[in-house]
Amino acid sequence: MRWSTKRYVLAALTALYLLSGISTAIADDGRPNVLLIIGDDQAWTDFGCMGHDTIRTPHIDRLAAESALFQRGYVPDSLCRPSLATIVTGLYPHQHRITGNDPRHVVIPGVPTSQNPEYLRLEAEYEQHITRVPTLPRVLSEAGYLSFQSGKWWEADYSYGGFTHGMTHGDPARGGRHGDEGLTIGREGLQPIYDFWDDAGEEPWFVWYAPFLPHSPHNPPERLLERYLAEGKSLHVARYQAMCEWFDETCGELLATLDARGMGDDTLVLFVTDNGWIQDPDSPRYAPRSKRSPYDGGIRTPIMVRWRGMVEPAVYDDTLVSSIDLAPTVYAAAGVDPGVELPGVDLVEMAANGGNLGREAVYGAIFEHDVAEIDDPSQSLMYRWCIRDEWKLILPADASSPLELYQLADDPFEEVNLASQSGDLVSELSAELDAWWDGH
Repeated sequence: MRWSTKRYVLAALTALYLLSGISTAIADDGRPNVLLIIGDDQAWTDFGCMGHDTIRTPHIDRLAAESALFQRGYVPDSLCRPSLATIVTGLYPHQHRITGNDPRHVVIPGVPTSQNPEYLRLEAEYEQHITRVPTLPRVLSEAGYLSFQSGKWWEADYSYGGFTHGMTHGDPARGGRHGDEGLTIGREGLQPIYDFWDDAGEEPWFVWYAPFLPHSPHNPPERLLERYLAEGKSLHVARYQAMCEWFDETCGELLATLDARGMGDDTLVLFVTDNGWIQDPDSPRYAPRSKRSPYDGGIRTPIMVRWRGMVEPAVYDDTLVSSIDLAPTVYAAAGVDPGVELPGVDLVEMAANGGNLGREAVYGAIFEHDVAEIDDPSQSLMYRWCIRDEWKLILPADASSPLELYQLADDPFEEVNLASQSGDLVSELSAELDAWWDGH
């Protein structure tokens, strides 16, 4: 089906739903539904609302225009598993202890990972971390919410995270890793989410939409790829950019259907990416200073909060926010107590206060891909970082590596290291990092 035809059909369905008055409305006590959209491997620059002049993201741009758009959003770690665990818990990686994608690999020659008993034992122990801390779906379910997991999910099957419904089975013997059957969402349509909405009926719900987009494999539909091909342009870059638009299309369909079913005004919509990605023009991989790095190419993301009638649309280009803020935002909107103190803030309240809740800095840490010791995050630590106002300090765990200090307002792509010229500021920010790390 051609895209123009899809748009026509979707518009017609939207009108039909609205005219028929079909709705699964907000709970009688005012609690909103919650839709959490999580992009996968996309740089903070790669949206129209963030200033990109080539990549087309009209649906996400519209969401941004209807939201409190925080342009200086961050994730603590630039790797998907720890980043996603932070989003679902509201805790830093060294708090929830999910710091890498895999426990250390114990190689047995000729035995695949899915059948390696030592690896499977370590992974099973590692997955238990998510059961020891509050999670959004688990806490919300205790308050009467139903919840649905789709897309990227690492922590065994969806029920480990507290979801009442989901797509991921997490069984290594059946190829269960980082989402398995859940990774078809978006790439193969959105029907599982629509079926969940049908099942939820009048109950309040939480949807985790974390599609494998624009994540590799970068295999966009030809109709999209054709838009980005150009003489002298890297095919790898064109494919990645087309994937960003494909992700945008799925967000547009999801949000249009939300409105078509009469739920758009009664749903808190949140947007974030798990980590950044700068496309290597010479290979399908990511370039340096993006994914897995402490640079903004790996950790910065736009964060959006849309709650019609409750959050005034605005652009905050100076306010520092973090993915640790998403969980407390949801809990406050739903009127529930997670039972533990969380380090983040309520972004709805932040927006109501003009983007100012007294926060002076955001923090994070970068860890090895494979976890050295599943119960001791410090064993896998590579960098810690903090941003205060316009200044960013990157502090390596290896004392022999140089410190890095950047003035982000004038140097947003971190090209000029000012550490050697700013000893007092480096000492001050280093002390702040130590206090953050030790205090959490």
